[in-house]
Amino acid sequence: MSQRKPVSTPVATSGKLCTNVGSPCADPTLYRSLAGALQYLTFARPDISYAVQQVCLYMHDPRVEYMATIHRILRYVKGTLHHDLQLYRSTISTLLSYTDTDWGGCSVTRRSTSGYCVFLGDNLFSWYAKRQPTVSKSSAEAEYRGVTNVVSET
Repeated sequence: MSQRKPVSTPVATSGKLCTNVGSPCADPTLYRSLAGALQYLTFARPDISYAVQQVCLYMHDPRVEYMATIHRILRYVKGTLHHDLQLYRSTISTLLSYTDTDWGGCSVTRRSTSGYCVFLGDNLFSWYAKRQPTVSKSSAEAEYRGVTNVVSET
């Protein structure tokens, strides 16, 4: 992987991973090992959390396509080694929250993924992204659940 070109995003911007697509991974142990190591890395690199969560969904049945996604995440990490979350002294004391929800984004469970970030002044204070525990019947319901999450955090 050290000779591979870095990429600008941890996942491809078009399409999502699907179940039982492609041939089985040649080395499932390597897949699980890399996915586990990437899970550990998400503590320091929250920007890869969504991508890592997607590949961890398929640890029970790894495929070649999913291994390619792991390689893409590794290429992204390689290209962003010097990216940091900075904390700056700020005279602004405003608390700002942003939220977004992907209604029915998981093709397998049809559950929505919601996330938020909270800024105190210019500094990122809190960040969260997770698949919602229940299926939403509409995009409005999914958005409402996302807003509820960020309000309870704030």
